[in-house]
Formats: sequence, C-alpha cells, structure tokens
Amino acid sequence: MVGYVWDFSEGDKDAKDLLGGKGAGLAEMTRLGLPVPPGFTITTQACREYMRDGHVPAELRVEVTMAMRRLEDAMQRHFGDPADPLLVSVRSGAKFSMPGMMETVLDVGLNDLTVHGLASFTGDERFAWDSYRRLIQMFGRTVLGIAGEEFSDALDKAKAARGVATDVELGTDDLRDLVGAYKAIVHEQTGRDFPQSPREQLDLAISAVFDSWNTERARLYRRKERIADDLGTAVNVCAMVFGNLGPTSGTGVAFTRDPATGRSGVYGDYLANAQGEDVVAGIRNTSGLTELERLDPEAYGELRRAMRRLETHYRDLCDIEFTVERGRLWMLQTRVGKRTAPAAFRVAVQLVDEHLITLDEALDRVTGAQLSQLLFPQFDADADRDLLARGMAASPGAAVGMAVFDSTTAQAWAAEGKDVILVRRETNPDDLGGMIAAQGVLTARGGKTSHAAVVARGMGRTCVVGAESIEVDPVARRMHAAGRTVHEGEVIAIDGTTGQVFLGAVPVKPSPVSCYLDEGLEAALAQADDDETRELVVAVDRLLTHADDVRRLRVRANADTPQDAARARRLGAQGIGLCRTEHMFLGERRVLVERVVLAADDGERQAALDALLPVQREDFVGLLHEMDGLPTTIRLLDPPLHEFLPDLTELSVKVALAAARGEEDPHDVTLLGAVRRMHEANPMLGLRGVRLGLVIPGLFALQIRAVCEATARLLAQGASPRPEIMVPLVGSVQELRLVREEALRIMAEVSQETGQQLDLPVGCMIELPRAALTADRLAGEAQFFSFGTNDLTQTTWGFSRDDVEGAFFAQYTANGVLAVSPFETVDVRGVGRLVKIAVEEGRAARPDLHLGVCGEHGGDPESIRFFHQAGLDYVSCSPFRVPVARLEAGRAAVSSLADTR
Repeated sequence: MVGYVWDFSEGDKDAKDLLGGKGAGLAEMTRLGLPVPPGFTITTQACREYMRDGHVPAELRVEVTMAMRRLEDAMQRHFGDPADPLLVSVRSGAKFSMPGMMETVLDVGLNDLTVHGLASFTGDERFAWDSYRRLIQMFGRTVLGIAGEEFSDALDKAKAARGVATDVELGTDDLRDLVGAYKAIVHEQTGRDFPQSPREQLDLAISAVFDSWNTERARLYRRKERIADDLGTAVNVCAMVFGNLGPTSGTGVAFTRDPATGRSGVYGDYLANAQGEDVVAGIRNTSGLTELERLDPEAYGELRRAMRRLETHYRDLCDIEFTVERGRLWMLQTRVGKRTAPAAFRVAVQLVDEHLITLDEALDRVTGAQLSQLLFPQFDADADRDLLARGMAASPGAAVGMAVFDSTTAQAWAAEGKDVILVRRETNPDDLGGMIAAQGVLTARGGKTSHAAVVARGMGRTCVVGAESIEVDPVARRMHAAGRTVHEGEVIAIDGTTGQVFLGAVPVKPSPVSCYLDEGLEAALAQADDDETRELVVAVDRLLTHADDVRRLRVRANADTPQDAARARRLGAQGIGLCRTEHMFLGERRVLVERVVLAADDGERQAALDALLPVQREDFVGLLHEMDGLPTTIRLLDPPLHEFLPDLTELSVKVALAAARGEEDPHDVTLLGAVRRMHEANPMLGLRGVRLGLVIPGLFALQIRAVCEATARLLAQGASPRPEIMVPLVGSVQELRLVREEALRIMAEVSQETGQQLDLPVGCMIELPRAALTADRLAGEAQFFSFGTNDLTQTTWGFSRDDVEGAFFAQYTANGVLAVSPFETVDVRGVGRLVKIAVEEGRAARPDLHLGVCGEHGGDPESIRFFHQAGLDYVSCSPFRVPVARLEAGRAAVSSLADTR
C-alpha cells in the first residue's frame, strides 16, 4: 500500500490526484533542482479517509513522525528544540487550485521556550516575537475557530497605543505584549491555553486543513467551479523560511506572463520584510518585482532564471510563490497560473508562435466560457464619464452596479435582481459569496496577486484592486474618494481593463471579439484601438478557425425567423437544428388559431387552416432563403393548443362581467367553452406535440404543405433549400408512422402540382424516455433523431424546469444533491445514458441515421464534450452560443484524440 506521506523528493507534477496541485508543484521543483525548502506532503487519500471515518488514519501519525525526523536531519535543527528550533508551515493543496478557500498555518513549533531559541538563531528578537504572534493569530483563527476580528482589534489597539500605522513599526516589547494579549484571547474564547507542545500544534493544524475542505466557503467555491466534493485536500508540511527577517528579506508572487493581459514579461508583487500571507491577504499594498531587483539584484536574477525554467518545463504561464531570506531565494510554490479570458487566448497563441506547444494544445487551453466573457460589452471610451479613482486592473471587463460594503448585502441584493459592486478594503475567503453575486469587485488595498484579484480572475469577474485613494468605511457603509462620498446603494462603474472607477453608470459598446464574429476579421482589426486588442482578435480567429478545422461535431442554431437565421449564419452556424413553428402562430395570427379551435365542422376548420397556409408558407420561404444550401430542421407544432388561446381565468372574468352588464359577446362565450374544454391540469404532459397533430385533423398537414410549397418555390428559383421535418414528443413508432405517411403523401402531391421533385427527410425528437428506449423501432421510420434534452431532462427527472429551478435547486446544490442544474449541463448518468442507448440502438437499426441535439445543452461546453463522445453528428443552440459551441466542439475533438494516444 502507498503511504500517506510523501517527501517532496518522491513525487512529480503528474501526481496531483494524490499530492494536490501544491504538493505536485513542490515535488516537481525539487526534481528540477530549484531551491525548495525540505518538506513532505500528506496525501488526499488521508483526507478522504479522515472525512469518511471522522479521525486521521492511525498510521498517519507514525508516518508524520518519520517524515519529521527526515526533515530535521535535512535542516540540522530539531522540532521543539528550545535552543535551535525547526519551524514548519502547514498548508492545504487540493488537486484543483482553490485560492484562499482553505487553510494555512505558519510558524508551527513556536512556544514560550522556542521563541527565545528563534531569537538567538536569527539574532533578531523582534522577528521572533513577531513570528510567535503570527502563529497564535493564524492558529487561533484557523484551528481553534476564533473570529479573526478578535486578533485584528488587539493589533489595532497596539498600533494605536504606539502611534504607528503598520505592524512593521511595532517594536520587540510591543510584540511581546501582543503575544500575551493573543494568548489571553485564546484562553478567553476557548477555555484552554494556547498549546505549547509543537507536536500537538502540528497534529491540530493537519486536522484543521482537512476540516477546511468542507467549510462553507470551500463548498461554495467548488460548486461555482464544478469541482467534485469527494477529492479531498493534501497537506503540505514545509520547513519555514522567513521573509520577515528585515530589509534583506521579503516575499512575493510572480507570473511568467501577465495573468490579466497575457503580455510576456515579468509580473508580480513583492513585499520587503513580510511573510506570504501579507501579500495574498492584500492588507499591505505591494510593490512590483522591480523593487526586488533594486533591493537584491542577485536574488532577482536567480528568480528570473527559475521563472524561465519553469515556464519552459510546464510550457505555460506559471504562477510562483517565493521568499527571500536574507538574500537567499526559496521557491515555495508553482502551478499553471489562473488567467483572464483575454490572457488565455493571447498566451495560447504566443506559446504556439514560440514553438512551445501545438495548435491542438493551444485550443485545449482555452474554453467556451472564456470566449463568452470576451463577448461581454465594454465601456464606451467616448462617452461622458465621471472618474472617481484609479486602481490596478486585476480582471478585465465592464461592471456597473450599486456599491455594497459586505458580502451578505451583495448576495441579498443580487437575489432581488439588483446589480451590485462589492467594495471592500481587502477581501478575504469569507467574501466569496458576495464576489460570486456581484457584477464586479473593488478593493482599496492589495495587488494583482491579492485574494480579490486571484479569485476574480478565476471566476471571470471584473475586478479593480489597490485603489489607494479610496477610503472604505464598512461600518458607515460608504466610501470616500476625490473629495466625494459614495453611500451604499449609489451606482458606480469599474473598468477591470484600465483600473478606473467611475461615479454613476457608464454606457457600453460591443466588444472587439463581438465585432469580429459579426463583421469578420478585417473589419474588427480596422476598428481595434491598439495592438493589444488586435492581438486578441487575431488569437481568437486562429483558435476558432482551428476548432472548425478539427471538430467532428457540426454546429447548428435554434432559430425561428429569417433575422435569427441570418445572424446565426454570420456567427458560423452550419444549419438550423430547431425551428420552433409555434412562435409563428402568435401575435396577429392568434385569431386564425382561434378559428381552427372554434370550427363547428370539418369544412369550417379546413377554411381556417387554408387561411393559415399562405402566411406559414411565407415564414418558411424567408427562413429557407437565409439558410440556402444548409439543413433546416423544422419542428411541427409542439405546445398544447390552448397556449395560443386566451387565459382561462381572464376570459372567465371578462365573460362574467359582460354578462352582468347585459353585454354578453357570443364569440367570447363560445371561445370560453373551447378553452374550458381544452384546459388541462398538466398540459406539458397532455395534448401536445404529435398527439395534437393526430387529434386535430389537418393541423400538421397544413405545416407540412407549407414547408413543401416553400421548398418547391425556392427550387424553381434555382435555390438549394434543405428542409427537414421533425415530429415532436413521439413515444410510439405508430405515432411517427402516421405523421410520416401523411408527409409522404403531401410531398407527392406538391411534387405533382409544382413539377419539383420533393424528398424531404422526416425524423423525430427524442424527448421522452420511452422514445430513447425504443429507438430501434423509431429508426425504422425516422431518417434522423434530434434529442430534445430540455424535455428529456424534465421527463427523466420528473420535474418541471420552470417550477423547480427557483423553488429548490439552490437548496439541492447547497446540500450536494445536485452539483449543477441538469438543465444547464446534461445529466450524464441519467439523461446521458438514455441518449447513448438511443444512439447505439438507433444506429444498429439504421446505420445512416443522422443524430443531433437541439436542447440548450447543445451550447453548454461540458455537454458538448459528452455529445462528441456519444457519437452525435451535430449540436444546435441559440445563435449567440454558436461561437462557443464551435470552439468546444473543436476542444472535444482534440481532447479525444489526445486520450487515444
């Protein structure tokens, strides 16, 4: 059996499942010979067993003892030695990066005795007491569950008593007194003294990191990022190196390329005389890496060489944490860095041009979600704007909303449909809910690697940080800047691309990528304001073009009008996968539907249908003209017929009031009788779809004839219309057979009448479990299947999307019943299994069966990957999602190819 504890020298970057991302990165840097402090990783398997059993595995404590002794030998110091103590950090590290979501404890091993040994070893008594107070503060909050404000209030009182602004200005005696105050807080809040045993500190810290996997903020983050709850976190125990040993020490975070824009170069934050948490927390505004170059050119040069080596090794943008201890560089972490959507596309293409990766790999490194972000509007630079402040551009985009000053308010107002901007001095992990709810995040402190910046970039949320001129007063719920006060509820706007903050709303305009998709590459390049924008547009074009070259899945659009069809075609749609003809029966045409319903006999009904024929025919002429040469799937009428009639309650009231006045309208009375007659308790499972076409004579025949006559007219004009007739809600092969026979009869009639030979494909939607389970029989009559995954999900799960999404989905995701709405991403185990059955059995019966999906899952990135694997021929989605579907279909193809190698 593989042990629970691995030394850094034993793992590598491919062991993230077991060692977590941080542990795998430390192991890989150790293998590369970079200066990593010695240490070891407790595996995710130990965490999973801890979560299952409620206690750490018995063998773990023994393995930790053995690992600590190896660490002591490597460092030539001993854990708990009063004269020359070894101190360690205890940090979380899951397989997927979860910045700021789980716990870290530094300086483990300090106590009332070893603090003197640390002072003697470093020759710096102030540093020793500062480290001790940091341990008590982090340990108290993380391990003992004491509110962080208890410690920060005590720190603020100490600074006020000394008359200083920062903790760096506190002296040795101040810090010694602060340690006493912190220990008193621990005793007061927990009823026990701060643990003096270094091993007890270590064991409790390890358990706390395990526990942090299931904190509410960690679970919320995982739900947002769709990370599985059962992965667990690794724990990394590392020998402490100190960035707070005076001006020749410091700590920082570096990126091999700018994670906000993708520019090549050296980017990051550095704080002299600080520990890593000071950078991430954003409590002190940082300097750029040029400050390290000025203070310590040798350490800076070594860092630059390490950065280049890591980027070359990982062949990607790397995020690096480091500490300089009295001039000596130590590497504390590396990982493939989170980046904004513009940076993702630029970096991917840059690495292709530098011959570090292939185009296939570049395509796999961008996502449809990132492409969607590039379609968001941007602020109009030519519009009047009231500049309030400037900060650092941390995550691009344009965000407008009401200023709110705490996470709870942000979530509450967003739930009411309000757009909000979360404004904080600095964010912390407990602000995650508010960050998700807000349109954007603004902080007065912190740099590009602060908690706010890193989390916002990962979520694609607009963010401006380090706006130093803003004074945030969360108690009074207001902020001051440029001599003005903004109260909670007032509208502000933030530009995550420039770092500007504006008072009031700012007009927006289409993004450059939207212009490219609508008007083409040359037009977009001509409209671009700068080289950076042009580089982005070219990068998107190259990757989207490559996706089109490699994808197997074709991409169609759901479109009901010529205007929608034309837009879909401009966006790259290769046909229409779903035309909802019911949308053509609304508005002024509703009266014609009423005549069909109210018809007293077959002749009257046929006359009403004949009146509908020419307008329906013109609908299809316009649609087929726009999609000339491309397949156009036309779904016959699907909803219950009563949806085209007046509301029962409203009509009943109208008739009753008219009767009371003695002004009864015979038409309304007759109509009310028909509406009552057709009223159903559960209409979505009643008289709709194919059932409607079989019960109401002539209804489907009208639509089929309109399609055939429109096709014949366009053929006579030399066009190439390619309509397909789709029968909805089929559950029995006999239903499909009856409609198909009628369609063939009408095709033959129109062919004879017009002289144009018609042979239109007839297929059906698979949106009932029975249809999926009898696909072999349906394939005997259908030339194609189109999976209506919206209804298939409803009928498989047994709930209505419109009713349940607002009613209990939030609770279901919160308690783990659902990781994501099955209407958003296809339920692979349930609905997906039905799709696979229908694909396999349908194709077995008819090898040339054409297969597609027309539910909105056709535009969802994760679902597209499943549809590719299931063997479908195309996906269809809303026109605006077509570019995303094209990209994701290409990614699915290259990913499948990579899996077979």
